[in-house]
Amino acid sequence: MKYSKEEVMQYVQEEDVKFIRLAFCDVFGKQKNISIMPEELSRAFEYGIAFDASAIAGFGDESRCDLLLHPDPETLMLLPWRPEHGKVVRMFTYITYPDGTLFECDTRSLLKKAMEDAKKAGYSFAFGAEQEFYLFHLDENGKPTTTPYDDVGYMDIAPEDCGENIRREICLTLEQMGIRPESSHHEEGPGQNEIDFRYSDALTAADNAMTFQTIVKTVARRNGLWADFSAKPLDDEPGNGFHINMSVKSGETSENFCYMIAGVLDKVEEMTAFLNPTENSYKRFGQNKAPGYISWSSENRSQLVRIPAAVGEYRRAELRSPDPTANPYLAFALMIYAGLYGLQNRLDMPNAANNNLYKADPDTLAKFKKLPKDLGTACKIAAESEFIKAHVPTAILDIYCNK
Repeated sequence: MKYSKEEVMQYVQEEDVKFIRLAFCDVFGKQKNISIMPEELSRAFEYGIAFDASAIAGFGDESRCDLLLHPDPETLMLLPWRPEHGKVVRMFTYITYPDGTLFECDTRSLLKKAMEDAKKAGYSFAFGAEQEFYLFHLDENGKPTTTPYDDVGYMDIAPEDCGENIRREICLTLEQMGIRPESSHHEEGPGQNEIDFRYSDALTAADNAMTFQTIVKTVARRNGLWADFSAKPLDDEPGNGFHINMSVKSGETSENFCYMIAGVLDKVEEMTAFLNPTENSYKRFGQNKAPGYISWSSENRSQLVRIPAAVGEYRRAELRSPDPTANPYLAFALMIYAGLYGLQNRLDMPNAANNNLYKADPDTLAKFKKLPKDLGTACKIAAESEFIKAHVPTAILDIYCNK
């Protein structure tokens, strides 16, 4: 349900809400929030709530540190793991300078602009997220270890699959918050799990991806575990992917789908620093179903872009290179602009790669361009890209590539 300002005010008053969390994220996608009391809610809607931005990664320094959070009433959610009496709710926000202008490093606003630009061009994009994570034991001091919660594999079941009840609790919590999970299962790695979401508009999908990681970490900790979303938690086991399903709609023919994919393939190398923003990200490429080359195919999971078996409204392209350390707002925005580039230039897709690239011979692999080998290479490509410069503010590009 999407609320208006007035409905939020009424809900807070009638439902015994005592704390309102105003949520946002830094440029790397790490969620932050500030809690206010109900008496401050009308001020938050009218003027915004000030905070010290100098302490947030990518938000500036002490010389210009005041920014304002403005709650988006449509994103109101009850946090069901907080007390029943004296409830806690959360709203995502947009960020401005004191003079009211939008803060250029607010990646949620960047995604909204990308959606608006797509709409002006006559297109709407839908996204569905698949995020993988590991569950590890905590030590006697409550610190994370690298000891997996179980030692089973892909789609195994309880009692050997110890994560079954954890995934159930996560899915039920998501439903309580109005987020619809599509499926869940044990992944290939020991203690590795995946929960998938039904497609939605880009902003809702990104908000849900942010919420999902918070819920997983909360439920895991409540069960005495640690949820790890890093790209490669264990050197000798599969990495965590953030597979992004993308589709496009317009009043034109279905061939638009191919143009969209061609645009993403054309720009993916330039986007990689933002889809895979840590050194650890590049340890995952080229093994255990994580792509290493710029290629596509129907169904083949060794490719960068896979077109799953589906028809009609469920037809989509799955980009398999991102990992869960990516900022979903920035990732989705760049994918929209890449898709638009393909659509507006009517790019042709390269030939499909229908062979298994993990087992291909050197001559076959030589026909494909590789994804960047490390973060330094990815950042150099991004810094020299006119596409990235056109869609990523200089301040964000600088902190990603000069951190």
